Amino acid sequence: MTQNVYDDERFFSAYSQLDRSRRGLPGAPEWPALRAMLPELAGLRVLDLGCGFGWFARWAAEAGGASVLGLDISERMLDRARAATTSANITYRRADLETAELPKSSFELAFSSLAFHYVVELGALFERVGRSLVRGGRLVFSMEHPIYMAPSRPAFDLGPEGKPTWPLDRYSEEGPRTTDWLAPGVVKQHRTIGTILNLLIGAGFAIRHVEEWSPNDDLLAQRPDLADERTRPMFLLVAADH
Repeated sequence: MTQNVYDDERFFSAYSQLDRSRRGLPGAPEWPALRAMLPELAGLRVLDLGCGFGWFARWAAEAGGASVLGLDISERMLDRARAATTSANITYRRADLETAELPKSSFELAFSSLAFHYVVELGALFERVGRSLVRGGRLVFSMEHPIYMAPSRPAFDLGPEGKPTWPLDRYSEEGPRTTDWLAPGVVKQHRTIGTILNLLIGAGFAIRHVEEWSPNDDLLAQRPDLADERTRPMFLLVAADH
């Protein structure tokens, strides 16, 4: 079973204060890049894996999605999502992505934001997602970039100029990495980029776009607080068709 850290009261309280939690998609700096990978949603059946507070599910419905199924393991997250949702074509369901049964050939789009780096059996999940998509259906997802995740020592060291550096720490050694993020003992699954993309290919996906996301100059002009995030990519964004 996936570690359900989001139902931990301390973690949930801290997570709820993040900009992306309070403001939704506009508070996620990588959202414009993810949005550019999406097809036109009018009439599509959408699967949201790790739906959280339901920000994407509601956006997809407003963009014309015929139906949206949001899955999450956290009851706290789902309660918040349901409370904020009025659209009749959005359904939320509690499910562990490690074992969730997905209806076959039932969606044109599967989406996931920052959930896949918690999944132990990622290849098996990709296979189930592939079976749930119609022919030509698309998977678009973001996850913590493996380089961002690789350090398992303290968050960063200070370089010669007193600026944070992010040395790769055992990048090729895949497996669980435990970190103190918002709460102690949060477990994420570290894989190389090659492994992630090959798991997709092995599950029958054709990769269409890959982006190692870091803030660009325009975003930094608006969000100077993200300047340190230029030292290494924060997120891995992928679009793939099945």
